[in-house]
Amino acid sequence: MFALSFGLLLSDYMSRQVLNAVFPQLKAEWLLSDSKLGSLSGIVALMVGVLTFPLSLLADRWGRAKCLVIAAVVWSLATLGCAVSAGYGQMFVGRFIVGVGEAAYGSVGIAVVLSVFPVRLRATLSGAFMAGGSFGSVLGVSVGGVIGQAYGWRWAFGVMGAFGLVLAVAYGLVVTEKKLGPAASKHSGSSGERAPLGPQLRRLFSSVSVICAYIGSGAQMFITMALLAWMPSFLNRYYDMATAKAGLAAGGFALISGTGMILCGVVADRLSERAGNRRKWTVGIACSLGSLVLLMTAFQLPTGPLQLVLIGAGTLVAGGTAGPAAAMVARLTPAAIAATAMATLTLANSLLGLAPGPAVTGMLADRWGLLGALRVIPLVALAGCVAFAIGRFSYEKDLRRLGLPPDQAVNTLEYSS
Repeated sequence: MFALSFGLLLSDYMSRQVLNAVFPQLKAEWLLSDSKLGSLSGIVALMVGVLTFPLSLLADRWGRAKCLVIAAVVWSLATLGCAVSAGYGQMFVGRFIVGVGEAAYGSVGIAVVLSVFPVRLRATLSGAFMAGGSFGSVLGVSVGGVIGQAYGWRWAFGVMGAFGLVLAVAYGLVVTEKKLGPAASKHSGSSGERAPLGPQLRRLFSSVSVICAYIGSGAQMFITMALLAWMPSFLNRYYDMATAKAGLAAGGFALISGTGMILCGVVADRLSERAGNRRKWTVGIACSLGSLVLLMTAFQLPTGPLQLVLIGAGTLVAGGTAGPAAAMVARLTPAAIAATAMATLTLANSLLGLAPGPAVTGMLADRWGLLGALRVIPLVALAGCVAFAIGRFSYEKDLRRLGLPPDQAVNTLEYSS
């Protein structure tokens, strides 16, 4: 189940990012302006941002497995439609539908994964699942570029769409609501009865600690996305790398970021096995401080191997808060609306990090130069550190106020089961 869910996440981001690999071919064939090319990419992000929350809520009420299959079929067919587009208008409609299909996959997919695995693995699984976005983006651009150069841009879209359809069929055969039900009930402690929606939705923002998890995660995503977006330009301007080489090297940093999400999630779960989930907050604080120190130091150094090593180390831990933050959101919100809770976390990551990170860095670069901007951006980690520290301080108090069992009781129940 995890392999299929992770595979569909790769398909999600490969279908989204393959467009970037064939920009030059589309521009040459259809004589498109850069603004039109940008709109083909931006419409997907816009639809994901607008529809993530409502579609995740629908999945919680109607059935997560069937919604995931439908979503994968929609974005895969739309990607195949892009392959046969006759012009900009048809391509825009195809990309619009890709965004509709992909809108809720990340939040619903991670909710399914967390519902069937033990509570003690939440940070590991969350980090691994979110890392799939980085891996899928790299694969989409690299594989799409190779296919596009060898066979043309239509084949690049066609291969991505076919890959998604195959996985969607396999997922529908293997992962069903009937199979998810018993496992989800076991690990969430729920009876399977549908509770009133209103009180559960209020729990999305009903504690200081869960709000801190949203803020801390978003702050760290600000740094992560700023680095990933501007790393090709940084390498091109300050290391004199050609565009292709800079893009390839930047893909390596994206892989480092995804690896960090997995490794930091594993560490958080290991430390929390016996000592309780407060250690996950501690990992979040450590990752925030680590990214601050490493990146601030790196961008003060002259160009060279040591600078790149420190940037890589800072990139490794900057996104490492993803797993612990998602685990805390899952712990502090009702299992019945897990997908909606993850959609809220995704929305916080988007509004606080994914959208403003690259844009703010660009505005600062216009004023101080790209290097000057990158020297300032790591300071955002202070906000993440403070948020995780407040969340750690309030966590046990919030558990008692919400009527949730202490961590030791949850672990005891899990191991006895």
